Amino acid sequence: MSTSTDTIQQLTTRLPELDWITEPLRLARLSQDFAWFSPVLKQALAGKRGEIAVRPRTEDEIRQVVAVCAEHAIPITLRGTGTGNYGQCVPLHGGVILDMSAYNAFGWVRAGVGRAQAGIRLSEFDAHAKPLGHELRWLPSTFRSATLGGLFGGGFGGVGSINHGPLAAPGNVLGVRAMSVEPDPQVVELRGAEAMLMHHTYGTNGIVLELEVALTPTVDWTECIVVFEHFDAALNFASRMATAPGLEKKEVCFLGAPIPDHFTALAEHLPTGCHAVMVLVAPHSEDGLHALAAQHGGTVSYRKTADEVAASNKTLIEYTWNHTTLAALKTDKNLTYIQSGFDPSRHLAQVRALEAELAGEVMMHLEFLRTKEGAHNCSGLQLVRYTTESRLNEIMQIYRNHGVQINNPHVYIVEDGKQNNLDPEVVRIKERFDPQGLLNPGKLRSWGERENRASASVAAAAQAASA
Repeated sequence: MSTSTDTIQQLTTRLPELDWITEPLRLARLSQDFAWFSPVLKQALAGKRGEIAVRPRTEDEIRQVVAVCAEHAIPITLRGTGTGNYGQCVPLHGGVILDMSAYNAFGWVRAGVGRAQAGIRLSEFDAHAKPLGHELRWLPSTFRSATLGGLFGGGFGGVGSINHGPLAAPGNVLGVRAMSVEPDPQVVELRGAEAMLMHHTYGTNGIVLELEVALTPTVDWTECIVVFEHFDAALNFASRMATAPGLEKKEVCFLGAPIPDHFTALAEHLPTGCHAVMVLVAPHSEDGLHALAAQHGGTVSYRKTADEVAASNKTLIEYTWNHTTLAALKTDKNLTYIQSGFDPSRHLAQVRALEAELAGEVMMHLEFLRTKEGAHNCSGLQLVRYTTESRLNEIMQIYRNHGVQINNPHVYIVEDGKQNNLDPEVVRIKERFDPQGLLNPGKLRSWGERENRASASVAAAAQAASA
């Protein structure tokens, strides 16, 4: 799939009032995300870029772009602010980059539910919602720049998933307003399970315009670090803190040694070689945190109230989830990471076994959460000392051999990452919203297989007719 220069020129000629971006450096930047966290993706996606980008500000401007692209069969790659890690917004086949970051109006908060346009930054959403007594249920560590639509299209959850699970948990995302890619684009409201068919599909099966999400009451979270000399003590504390029903928290992040040694800005709070647990806790649960830390031999080395966090504009959130990877890469370029999902019935045993087998090569980073079914568990974003792609694959297989699911962050195909068993309804939604297959082409294998089957059927029918 390729697009001629003349066809691209049609866009700017017919829609001259839109904010088009053609300057090579800006276009290159808008064709990238944080896939460079993976040395495998960095190589696989090198040089991939769009031919032109546009930053629409209204639904009508989006409709105009989509209509012309559908008319001329021009590929469209959606993006928010590009904070993803798997090449979600890297165009494989050129075409138009549809930058949704200027389509960012806040809608409303009513009875614990909020609505906004897809391009709104998560930090901006919370800034509007908190004075109304509510906040987002989950924040990725990229919350300052990540967009609501980007989190839905390519993300998982984040801080807050310890209470509400990932976005995919029923009741978190309530509705999606989506646009089809056709010469006469249609806008449809999808609700509940149907809306979730566009979740984590990298913008391959519909253009999400607005999202309606469930919220949670605002809490003035206190941020703490608890440090330990021993791995097991830190792990047991993290698990106990995560599951303690009477202790209100928003985040429990376990960082096995030597990960904390990479956090140079927090060095005075992190003794060399320590294991650390980062916690966001409600003020009324602080005494319980201190008691639990003492029971497990831990020391609270860092504490900031919500007011102190706001005044400093620095938060521990930006050392958790995939910001852990980013912080470590700043001090050691030879690191990469894997993503793992443990078995809730034996997750701590799995962690200990893998630590014993791979310590020194794989560094244990765990985010404690609830699964979408509600079970207490942890999800791993382990750091890996990278040597070769072959060894990286061996490490991931070792995890699988221990019964741990790998959500491979070194691939850009939807089915090869988190969606290991893709729901066929995802493809049916794409048939409905993207009949020409123009959205982020090359990322959804099931669509390519469908097109190949259709071509084979046509060829077989033609051969039969000529026989």
